[in-house]
Amino acid sequence: MEQRKRSVAILGSTGSIGTQTLDVISRNSDLFEVDLLTANNNSTLLIEQALKFKPNNVVICNPSSYDEVNDALAPHYIKVFQGMESICDLVQSSTADIVVTAMVGFSGLQPTISAIKAGKIIALSNKETLVAAGEIIMSLSAEYGSPIIPVDSEHSAIFQALQGERTRPEKLLLTASGGPFLHTPIEELYKVTRDEALKHPRWKMGPKVTLDSATLMNKGLEVIEARWLFNMDPECIEVVIHPQSIIQSMVLFEDGCVIAQLSSPDMRLPIQYALSYPYRIPLDTPRINFTELGELTFYEPDKERFPCLAIAEEALRSGGNATCAMNGANEIAVEAFLREKIGFMEIPDIISKAIAKVPFIEKPTLDDIYCTNFAAREATEQIIQNKH
Repeated sequence: MEQRKRSVAILGSTGSIGTQTLDVISRNSDLFEVDLLTANNNSTLLIEQALKFKPNNVVICNPSSYDEVNDALAPHYIKVFQGMESICDLVQSSTADIVVTAMVGFSGLQPTISAIKAGKIIALSNKETLVAAGEIIMSLSAEYGSPIIPVDSEHSAIFQALQGERTRPEKLLLTASGGPFLHTPIEELYKVTRDEALKHPRWKMGPKVTLDSATLMNKGLEVIEARWLFNMDPECIEVVIHPQSIIQSMVLFEDGCVIAQLSSPDMRLPIQYALSYPYRIPLDTPRINFTELGELTFYEPDKERFPCLAIAEEALRSGGNATCAMNGANEIAVEAFLREKIGFMEIPDIISKAIAKVPFIEKPTLDDIYCTNFAAREATEQIIQNKH
């Protein structure tokens, strides 16, 4: 790999992707250094990370935690700022080569746009950015020469499988573990608890992503993300349930050849590949022993038991601002379930009703996207309130 260190800004450093990104950096301190760290509320961990990695700047979004963070870091000559506006300003002025967008939800859209306009390399983990405004984001990426490298394991797998290819794929095959309720009878899903939904069988993730994986909405979001990342028609993207999570995703070509990327389930691998691309560097992931692996199994997703996947695919086919409305509704419904305000199987019903309440816009501007997100959230909150 080239000798010059790559400087990294991590937006959302205290979450699952952020902490694993810092783990990758700590193991490769000769190759990477940290320029900027941001967090929403976790001031304690942010302070700990800043003291270890010595970034130039730190942002805590929650203003009530600013004094705590500033008092801890000012003696170490680390500048501390507060709020989303500071994140956007610092991303544009940062000397970082790569911006890891690890913020959760729609909140990642604005700073990602700022990073793109600054011409940064985007290591994209915040899938909601492309779900809400995929066409706008990819146009900005091309306009400002800001490459987007996927961090999601499935999209990283496709990105890796396409390296060196000169022909367009016939189909993208996104694999899904199926989550904790793959074989749960549909009548049992109405009784699912918060704790049960947050026990993913393969991956350790934050609560929002874990719940989205349990409903299969996460896979729906990934279908939308893949449509924009790889410029594929919706009908050319297929979801395949693969409980072992060894094949991360596959690409089918027009001659019938399928190229798959296989690895043990470890998010550090796609994170590290995004940071080091186009090079590969050593990583201590468990190596696959094919003689001990046993069978790899595959299933078609059951959209009756997991209607969120069907909702996402329908929103993608509708186009316009439909996926943005769906995303906003999902974020509010997920939050309500995690607060134990609604049941597990109420989530898709609420999302569908909220989408129907948001006016459709065929060619949304960025302002339209922000308005759609607000309207969808407001509609969802009202639907939930009327249920109780």
